[in-house]
Order: sequence, then structure tokens, then C-alpha cells
Amino acid sequence: MNFIIASEKKWNKNLVGKLNQDTPFTWESINKKEDLSIDHLKKINPQKIFFPHWSHIIPKEIYNRFECVVFHMTDLPYGRGGSPLQNLIVRGHKSTKVSALKVGDGIDTGDIYLKSPLSLEGTAKEIFERANDIISEQILTIVNKELVPKQQTGEPTIFKRRTPEESNISELNEVEDIYDYIRMLDAEGYPMAFIETKNFKFEFNAVEKVDNNSLTANVRIIKK
Repeated sequence: MNFIIASEKKWNKNLVGKLNQDTPFTWESINKKEDLSIDHLKKINPQKIFFPHWSHIIPKEIYNRFECVVFHMTDLPYGRGGSPLQNLIVRGHKSTKVSALKVGDGIDTGDIYLKSPLSLEGTAKEIFERANDIISEQILTIVNKELVPKQQTGEPTIFKRRTPEESNISELNEVEDIYDYIRMLDAEGYPMAFIETKNFKFEFNAVEKVDNNSLTANVRIIKK
């Protein structure tokens, strides 16, 4: 059987090699939008296509023809929508679940294969690395146990995708909130937490707690 891993992120770079070693199946990788085409997929004829991290819309003609699996960092149907990690942390969550779901017509509305717990401690980069390990195990479980997805149950909660402007920490009043904002945006591809003056922008990462009233962090100062 053939399977595909479609991902744009370098933390999924070694996943295909690992899966080819750990399973008797053939695994192919796709990391460019233009390679996710019907013609290309027909040549591979995958049993399933897994999307550990994919920012593009998956065309309907693809998920109607091939079984497509995505991964969402909430306990669905809670937290459907954008920026799940940041939306969870700003709401005070300390842990979540990674939901593996079948792609369908709605946003994060597909049937669920399985869910796995995930801690929200540490920086966004650290959380994504843990999530990547969990997703790798979920992919193996889905394939080896031939899991059949089940319909979501419960009351849906919708998350709105956060904007770069919402990374501004100048109006925050609590040290804990500043800590959370800096760490939840501390990963490649995310707009760092910042404050602005008339002439400069200050971007923060690598935050650490000193005590209940103080933090240390790296700062990048950018002249406007």
C-alpha cells in the first residue's frame, strides 16, 4: 500500500524516512502545493494522504477521490478554526488534544480517527515538536489498526484566526499574560510578540520566568 505525507514544515522532514523504516508500506512526501495535483496523485495512488502541517486549501476533487487526514490541536469539536495553539493559551488552557480527522467540506468538521493528549507548556516551537511526535504515532496507529473515523460529538466552539496586530503586548496588565504571549508566538513563521514606539518596534522571544513579578527575554529592536 502507498501513503503520502504532505507537509511544508521542516520538522516533518524526517517523518517519511522513519515511516518507511517502521512500516511495510511505501511512503512518499509532498512539500509543494503544485505537487498536490490529481495527475500526480493518480500516479502514486495512495491509500491515504496525511497532512501534518499544510497551510493551503485541499481541493475538493482531491479529498473526494483520496482519503485525506489532517491534524488539529484541539479537542474537536471544541476549537474549530484558526490559530488553535494561540487561542487555547490566551484562554488559559494548560493542555489540549491533537485530533486526527478526515477532511470534508467543512472547516475541522470531519470524522475523528483518534485524539491524543498534548501539554501546552513551553514555547510554541517546543509544543509543535511534541505535537509532531504525537502526530507521527497517530499516523502509525491509523495505518496499522486501520482505524475508521467516527462523527464528532459535542457542542462546537469556533476559533477565529489571530492577526499579527494581536501580538502587541503593550496593553497587557499581568506578567503571566506577557509570558504566555511571548512563548505562544515563539516559533518559525509566527509574528513575534512586540511593542511599538513612534520610531521603533521591539520583538520578544526566549522568555523565562524570574519570579512572579518579572521575566527575562531576548529582544530584537527594529527601526521603523
